Amino acid sequence: MLLAEDDRAIRHALERALTLEGYAVTAVADGVEALAQAHRTPPDVLVLDVMMPGIDGLQVCRVLRAEGDRTPILMLTALVETADRIAGLDAGADDYVVKPFDVEEVFARLRALLRRTVPVNGTPAGVPASSPSVFASKEASGQISAAGLRMDIQARRAWRGQRELELTRTEFELLELLVRNAGIVLDHATIYDRIWGYDFGPGSKNLAVYVGYLRRKLDEPGAPALIHTVRGVGYVLRED
Repeated sequence: MLLAEDDRAIRHALERALTLEGYAVTAVADGVEALAQAHRTPPDVLVLDVMMPGIDGLQVCRVLRAEGDRTPILMLTALVETADRIAGLDAGADDYVVKPFDVEEVFARLRALLRRTVPVNGTPAGVPASSPSVFASKEASGQISAAGLRMDIQARRAWRGQRELELTRTEFELLELLVRNAGIVLDHATIYDRIWGYDFGPGSKNLAVYVGYLRRKLDEPGAPALIHTVRGVGYVLRED
């Protein structure tokens, strides 16, 4: 694990707590060191403070994602506005914790992120290998398809028709869940549990943010929308 936090007291306390929890931690004090260490020895997961001198956590995240690095990233932020948290997700982060935080919450979110990196039979943790669907979601050689979408789970590639989609890791896993359950309305709690491993609570905007990202990448002029909102319930993938 790579931890980047410029506040020495927080860095040392979190490093000790994570080490006692069983993580092998490399702790650095700024974004420049974080990028150098990530390139030198790629970690299993990154914990990045948003506000760091020089290169901040958001910039580190953007650089790694631009390089194609899909390592799970947990952001630590003192910024509590929704727009600030959305900025972290938009930069490619997978989750965030707002300061001051309970270390047990950090542990829980890290466990959830790491579970998602160990698929079983090509399926993210918590997602049945053969979820029922009223659409023919065909799976062969690690490929699934529904509603004009095709996904290669092993290669982590996706297409709408002939157009390949550029998806982040979380976007890919959310789309996979929807494709596997095409035609079935998935409620918010189920999606949070399957993708993040826990429910952020009724006030969270995480899911809506990622659905918005997917819609922008999937939608085509003149083509039917694929992801539909079922107000008060959740989302469904279908081609109207």
